Amino acid sequence: VQLVESGGGLVQPGGSLRLSCGVSGIISGFYGMGWFRQAPGKERELVAYISNIGTTTYGDFVKGRFTVSRDNVQDTVSLRMNNLQPEDTAVYYCNVGRGGEDYWGQGTQVTVSS
Repeated sequence: VQLVESGGGLVQPGGSLRLSCGVSGIISGFYGMGWFRQAPGKERELVAYISNIGTTTYGDFVKGRFTVSRDNVQDTVSLRMNNLQPEDTAVYYCNVGRGGEDYWGQGTQVTVSS
């Protein structure tokens, strides 16, 4: 199973980014998919999750700024992030899982700075 993230980078406060994660080796439609992040010195935390039937969950800090979506035909999960702030700076990880199965991408850096 491989998860490959793309779309990270440097953005100014108030800016937007779109992260994408391509999944291979499984039929992603049977799995929950989501994004986590980890900032230096902090624990990894949930950013957004979308179930196999499209139910979404977001971290409390998101406050309507981010949108998670999935494409079961293309086997991708995406995260649209608007109004990014310096505190959103972290490595963002794609995650796919169900039951005892749990797969992670290698992470993509998002830096919000002026």
